[in-house]
Amino acid sequence: MCRRADGLTCDHLVTYIVPTMDEVFKALADPTRRSLLDELFRDDGQTLSALEARFSMTRYGVMKHLRQLEEAGLVVTRRRGREKLHFLNAVPIRLVHDRWVSKYAEPWAATLSDLKTRLERQMEKVFEIYIRTTPERLWQAITDEEMRARFHFGNHVQSDWRPGSSYEITNPGFGGALLQGENLEVHPPRRLVQSYRALWSDDARAAGTSRVTWEIEPVGDSCHLIVTHDQLPEDASGDLYGGWPMILSGLKTWLETGEELTTPGSLMYG
Repeated sequence: MCRRADGLTCDHLVTYIVPTMDEVFKALADPTRRSLLDELFRDDGQTLSALEARFSMTRYGVMKHLRQLEEAGLVVTRRRGREKLHFLNAVPIRLVHDRWVSKYAEPWAATLSDLKTRLERQMEKVFEIYIRTTPERLWQAITDEEMRARFHFGNHVQSDWRPGSSYEITNPGFGGALLQGENLEVHPPRRLVQSYRALWSDDARAAGTSRVTWEIEPVGDSCHLIVTHDQLPEDASGDLYGGWPMILSGLKTWLETGEELTTPGSLMYG
């Protein structure tokens, strides 16, 4: 099981156990839990009360299913004042996909499962993953130009990584910058907050500026990495945030095995 400890620092005695593939499949086997994920896919960041209203079961029953989804890493929670919000975490599903699907039918499967949705409010997406590495090594992979290219579709990141400084992401196969932004908070090797302005298309540019937060929590011999992409416009295209599961899967694969993961993103400018 994977237990969260919101608000606690690494000095507290909290036990974390990385979710296994068995737990992911067990969580997905129940139709009610799949329906809960469908609800969060349709409208991410819902409270328990909002989710409870959509199902003909007790509040305790909904809580029990959500707890199992959390333990499998498929749902991530965040506190907003007195409310506890639930977010769909697509990374475990992506890892299953990369392990068994990508080697056979990646381009077609990725096209058929393109995740796009439109919400009635400003959008926030949360992704988390456990990686067997140190915080220092993970921070280096995120901020080093050559290392970043190994898992981020061959893209290079350039910055001096000072608070308030700018950063830019480019690719040799693309004419000009793909992304630009500002390093709003820089606290190595634990937290990085950046503004995020996509430039790869007219539609991406029209979406304006959003925000990405990288949070690294050491857990034994591993790290718990949480990426939050928020301040997205209500009509944001999935193209703006849909690549995160591929990026994080590639990051985990490269840091743990030294191998580069082939995804639609990595083939984009090949």
